[in-house]
Amino acid sequence: MSRPEEISPPEIFYGDIEATKYTSNTRVKSIQAQMTRRALELLALPEDETAFVLDIGCGSGLSGELLDEAGHVWVGCDIAPSMLEVALEREVEGDLFLQDIGQGFGFRPGTFDGAISISVIQWLLNADSTSHSPAQRLTRFFTTLHSALKNPSRAIFQFYPSSDDQVQMIVNAAQRAGFGGGLVVDYPNSKKARKMYLCLMVGQQEIPKALNGDEMEVDEGASLGMKKRREEILNEKRRRKDSAGGKKGKKSKKDMVAKEWIMKKKELYRSRGKEGVPNDSKYTARKRKVYF
Repeated sequence: MSRPEEISPPEIFYGDIEATKYTSNTRVKSIQAQMTRRALELLALPEDETAFVLDIGCGSGLSGELLDEAGHVWVGCDIAPSMLEVALEREVEGDLFLQDIGQGFGFRPGTFDGAISISVIQWLLNADSTSHSPAQRLTRFFTTLHSALKNPSRAIFQFYPSSDDQVQMIVNAAQRAGFGGGLVVDYPNSKKARKMYLCLMVGQQEIPKALNGDEMEVDEGASLGMKKRREEILNEKRRRKDSAGGKKGKKSKKDMVAKEWIMKKKELYRSRGKEGVPNDSKYTARKRKVYF
């Protein structure tokens, strides 16, 4: 198997050291295995039949090993070259390719019998640069995935949303792409063991039931990562609120200097992921001389 082409992924993804630590952590491997088994249960593939499955965000191939045990053939994609390098060193059975899923897939229609993804799709909502629009990335991802799946089939996503708005945005994008289905929340009354699965379906199918019995182990690494992300978002909101002086002390457009108003609008557009926002420079809002 050839090594994946190297690209420079965003800093939020695993580097070489983090990839090795993640794969060698026995607790992480145990939790990953539990969530993958649950995803396969929700995927509801026909018993005693070999299926062709897409593992989205396959990482070092931990989920792929369970697909092998179940007798399925799989293909895995990931945006982090370091994770794929570890998968190659571990000699996983599935084929691997380097892919930013926000750019969509190029598979032939009806290629896969199903798809699974563990702790990945929430990252599609990150606007890492002005060229990244979460809404567009979600649309490209779900539209091309829907095309790549057979009818009937399912795609199961375990994910960690930071807010209800994120959940709604992901579900709406999937529905617009043509998917049916909905959310399955295991252990909804447990703060630690609560797990959210997006169960998407091609064709008419019933949404499976959630679990409420014995609690699953908690993926502390992923939970802490999302908690840290939420704190960063809240801190940024407080910082902006403080810099604006709150609602009472907020300046109107008339009271603002032209440059101040333009800079504020550009910052707002960037936070919403709008594309094509000009870079700031010393010429921003500069008045031109009058020539006759």
